[in-house]
Amino acid sequence: MAKDIPYEEYSRQFLEQLPRGAFLTVKDGERLNTMTIGWGNIGYIWQRPIITVMVRYSRYTHGLIERAPDFSVSLPAKGEMRKALAIAGSVSGRDVDKFKAAGVTPQPARTIHSPVIKGCSLYFECKTVFRQAMDATLLDETIRGNSYSSLDYHVMYYGEITACYKEGDS
Repeated sequence: MAKDIPYEEYSRQFLEQLPRGAFLTVKDGERLNTMTIGWGNIGYIWQRPIITVMVRYSRYTHGLIERAPDFSVSLPAKGEMRKALAIAGSVSGRDVDKFKAAGVTPQPARTIHSPVIKGCSLYFECKTVFRQAMDATLLDETIRGNSYSSLDYHVMYYGEITACYKEGDS
């Protein structure tokens, strides 16, 4: 049974796990995809708890998240699901069923349309409240050179956290 938790109690776990990878999952109608993310943020904006995720224009997920009203972020326990994260981050959902390839299973979320990834230890369900395309002219030159040499920029999605929970007693 899942245990509801206040998001701020697990923001540190979110920030520590993110560089190791987390699953961003989006459902647009019947189209479903998950991808590995390693960048993002969690905080409090507009009098609400917010997770910010970034998706490049070139990603299959970009088309889905542009049309979907929500997304989920599922965090594996530290050191777990490394192979699944690697697969979800290296193949495109345009060409491959990532769930099958990575051996992960979507399961219904509690408050949103997009599912979460079964077997993770921490879940954030988010309703998209704002999206912002990057303006490369405003980006620090060093970051632009190191992270965007191919000019494949991100769109940032701000999601209001509608549910935060852990599985079992973990």
